This record gives sequence, structure tokens and C-alpha cells, in this order.
Amino acid sequence: MDTTATTRRSPYRGRPGRTFWSTAVSGVAPDALAGLYRKKFDIAPNDGIATAGSCFAQHIARHLRLNGYKVLDTEPAPPWMADDTARAFGFGVYSARFGNVYHVRQFLQLVQEALGLRHVGGEAAWERDGRYFDALRPAVEPSGLATPELVRRHREQHLACVRRLLTSTTVLVFTLGLTEAWVHTETGTVFPTAPGTLAGDFDPAVYHFQNFGYPEVYADFLEIRRLLRQESPGLKFILTVSPVSLAATAEDQHVLPATVHSKSVLRAVAGALAADFDDVDYFPSYEVVTGAPAGNSLLDESRRNVTPAGVATVMRYFFAEHPAHSVADSPAAAAEPSLEAVMCEEALLEAFGR
Repeated sequence: MDTTATTRRSPYRGRPGRTFWSTAVSGVAPDALAGLYRKKFDIAPNDGIATAGSCFAQHIARHLRLNGYKVLDTEPAPPWMADDTARAFGFGVYSARFGNVYHVRQFLQLVQEALGLRHVGGEAAWERDGRYFDALRPAVEPSGLATPELVRRHREQHLACVRRLLTSTTVLVFTLGLTEAWVHTETGTVFPTAPGTLAGDFDPAVYHFQNFGYPEVYADFLEIRRLLRQESPGLKFILTVSPVSLAATAEDQHVLPATVHSKSVLRAVAGALAADFDDVDYFPSYEVVTGAPAGNSLLDESRRNVTPAGVATVMRYFFAEHPAHSVADSPAAAAEPSLEAVMCEEALLEAFGR
């Protein structure tokens, strides 16, 4: 099989000075697509990188660290805590201990809360078996806490760490994951997972389902950009769309068209933002994994999760444009963690959907 893509100049010209390019993908291996990604800006060795987003973003954060990039962590684990325990409690997964951020609105609300522009009250303490969980990051305390007051105090400490992150970040890598969300009707607070999955109880009088559309997602990210650039005026953004499909949908349709709709909205928003702003770049991780050249070869048997080989393929495209500053030479450090090691509350929606 021919594993090289041919890039050629099209004879068609549109507006004066614009050249159209075409790239053949027929018969091309998914890791050999020439010109698939061309960076918009450099990432310097001293750039402080913050990572956030859906569970696929965990792979990106880890590979950036392995390749010598300065990935920030303003909420590290205590030095005495074992690595496996720290990861189970949400330490070292992202640049602060906020867990997976599946929705752009969810991230906007976190930024607003950290900057003192939004207050979250009792709706953020969910109960299960006499223990209480922070509903906005329900997986970071696997056994919960003893009282709602402890949830509030832990959250105040977390927000202080997020505030430090916002002022020290020069590059934000954000992976857009979902448009379907569960919302606290009275306050508008968006949760990363449905009430009644990890904790809490679903009450239709208290919560409602919302599927965010293009105008809402685009406007939410504009506000994120405005707020973050006030804290860090030179901030740059790299957006990706998670290639992990929905585990279930709350829409009255099959999960396949629901997935295509959700990812299409997110991809359209990310592309528009990259076209509209010089400080926003789009990296096509979604296309690498789900595009026709890959077929299902980069997904596991569930057809949802990206295999370690798939993650490696995605990251090769990224580091071809952003070369490593240094490479970890420890076999243990370089080994890709198992798929089970990726924290992903979204998978629990499958059981909830049944």
C-alpha cells in the first residue's frame, strides 16, 4: 500500500492571491497524511501550558510532559502520596485538580468562579451513602467527604489553585468533549456528569437536560478567551475535539447520530475560532482517529476508546510541528498507561442510559 500522501497545487484560484491545495488520502496510512497539521504559532520552552477538557485531554497532557514541555500543575499531590493513589484522587491529571471538563460552559463557569465572578452554593454537594461529593468534580474524592461543609472548604482551596493557574498560563490546550449536559435549573450550574451516576439523585424538578448548540458554545468560548486574556494578555489557545464518541445520549435518538451532531458542533466551533483569532489554533486529533484513512484501526473493540497506538499516532502529528524540547528516557515514564488509567466519568452514562 502506498503510504505517502501527495500534496499538489490546484489549478483553480478563487480570490486574488489565494491558492487552493488538495491532498490525496486514498490508500494512505493514517500516520502518513502529509500536511495534515500546520501549527499557527510556536510553543517556547518557557511557556507555561495548562491542559483541560474531556478525558482524551489526559493523553495530551502526559505526552507534553514526556516531550519536555512546561505543563503547569498548581495543585500537586502531597509529596508523601504514592503515584497511583494521587492519580485516583485527581492529582497530576490536569494542571489543577478539576477533573474532566467536558463542556465549554462548564469550563467558563470554573473560570468565573475562580475569578470571583460566580458563586456556587449547595447544588455542588451531592450525597451518596452518607458521604458528600463535589458535583463539579465528582471523581476526585473517590470515597467522598463527611459533610457538605468539607466539600465547600475543599472547593475553596481548589479555586485558589485555579486562580494561580490562570495568571501563570501562556498556552491553554483545551479538548472539547460534549455538548449534552445536565444543568441545575435554578442556578444554571452545569455538571460534568448526570445526577445519580457517581453521586446525587436525579430529580426532574431540580435538573434539566441541555444540548448546547453552536451559538452557545462559540459565545461561551469567546467569554473564556476574554476573561483569560485579562489575566494573561499574551495567552494562546490550542483547541482539539475529543475522538471518543458518546457512551449514551439523553436525546430521543440513537447514540450514533447524537455523537455525530455533538462532535460536528464542537468541530465547527473550534474551526471558526481558529479562523477568527490569531491566538487560537486547531489541532485535528478528532480527524486522525475518526477520519476515513484510519477506519476503526485506531479504536479498541468498543469502537469508542482510542488505542495506545492511536494516541501515539495523534501525538506524532503534534510533535512533528512542535518538536520535543527534551524526551524522557525512562522506560517506565515512556510507557503508555492502560486505557483503564484514563479517568472518564462519561463512560458511566452508558449504565445510566439503560
